[in-house]
Order: sequence, then C-alpha cells, then structure tokens
Amino acid sequence: MTPPRPPFVPLGRTVATPAALAAVSPLDIAAALRRHTSGDWGEVDPGDRAANDDAVRSGERLLSVYQSATGTTFWVLTEADRTATTVLLPDDY
Repeated sequence: MTPPRPPFVPLGRTVATPAALAAVSPLDIAAALRRHTSGDWGEVDPGDRAANDDAVRSGERLLSVYQSATGTTFWVLTEADRTATTVLLPDDY
C-alpha cells in the first residue's frame, strides 16, 4: 500500500463563513479542501490558474472556485503565509 502523500498546499487553520456553512454541505467543503490542497483550483479562469501555480512557488495567496452539489459557487482562499484557509461565498468577500 502506498502511504498517503502530504498536502501540496498546507491549509493552516481552516475556517468557513456562516453563509458558506449554511449553503454548502460538509461533504462538498471536504471535497473542495482535498482538491485545493492537491493543486486542483477548480473553476478559476486560466489567468487565476496560472497565478495560483506561481503563488505556490512564490508564497502568495491562493484562490480556488468550486460548485456544490446543489450548484452553489463557493471559494477556498489560503492566505499567503499558509496559516489559514477560509471557505466562503463570493458575496462574503
């Protein structure tokens, strides 16, 4: 059995806004966090995808965009210093 690979992106403390918790299921949030930490930025545009790829190397903020099973768009944002990751709705920003 292959041992688990460490996260590509450290998440730090993970939090979510009240609106995100009300609109997005815990399963959708968990799946998004797994994708985000592995470098799958979801539905970002090509420019943001390239910026995230650069930010992994340079230590800048990371933003991923996902959709819940019910069609709600939500974001996962990891701070530049990798101490915190926030799950939020676009209107929360």
